Amino acid sequence: MTVEDCLPTHLRGSTTTLTRIAAGLSGAAVYRVEASGQSFVLKIAGEAENEADWRGALHIQRLAADAGLAPRIVHVDEARRAVLTAFVADRSFSTFYRDPRTHEAALTQLGRTVRRIHALPLPADAIARDPRDLLAQIWDGLLAGFALPGFTVDVVRLVLAEDPLLHERVLVLGHNDLNPTNLIYDGEEILILDWAAAGTMDAFYDLAVLSVFLRMDEGTSLRLLSAYEGKEFVELPRRFLYTRRLAAALAGAFQLYFARQMKHTGATGTETLDSTPSLGEFYQRMQAGALKLGTADGHWGFGLALLKEGLAL
Repeated sequence: MTVEDCLPTHLRGSTTTLTRIAAGLSGAAVYRVEASGQSFVLKIAGEAENEADWRGALHIQRLAADAGLAPRIVHVDEARRAVLTAFVADRSFSTFYRDPRTHEAALTQLGRTVRRIHALPLPADAIARDPRDLLAQIWDGLLAGFALPGFTVDVVRLVLAEDPLLHERVLVLGHNDLNPTNLIYDGEEILILDWAAAGTMDAFYDLAVLSVFLRMDEGTSLRLLSAYEGKEFVELPRRFLYTRRLAAALAGAFQLYFARQMKHTGATGTETLDSTPSLGEFYQRMQAGALKLGTADGHWGFGLALLKEGLAL
């Protein structure tokens, strides 16, 4: 079987080109496809991905695509677990959000987009996603025996020891991975990529992830929640504040795990909270080319910065 065999027959031929896209660490193979004068994206599931989980995620992706929240699905090869979607030219959500002239419009649209995600019908067999359980699994399992700075251990212990305020939860169908790399802005709408982690979860989690990765201050977070709820917030709810710390800790733990997978040697004993760059400083170093994700040092630095952010929230 070739990659081209995953395409519908009318898109195969001598003029069809497939270009591998470097994307994520899930094991999936992602290609940009040029065929019949059109552009597409082909994603083939990794061998380690559970088939039932893949089918569940595909169902949710279809719901999102039908609602205009994800790129249009063009073709599915279920036997090969391959999904072909329309290619969407990204006009950069980051630029839309960072530009002072469009910042408020971007923030409002972002909150309303998350609301639309959470309004999708919840499949009866949707997987329950608990970020606390996942954090404990990563920290006590995948990171066991890995040399880590003391402050990172303190952050995770504090988050897991806190009262998660379960009685205040509102369960919805959540995306569960709304980091900026999964946001596409086509000039009119915000579209969401990669629905593999979607499932039943606390409504605040998607919002908290955005607040962390986009480094929102209190006022910006209030306006995000106001856009989401359609009513003004004057104070950040306690559960949102907790969930934001949880999101930072979990994202940081994942990055440290990625660093370990890439053979990072771990802490040297010289790392301290004060010597660790903040999340904002880490982003600046990335933009300057001093650090790069996809490398052991890049994931290590990102993980430490996110965990430091968790203490500041």
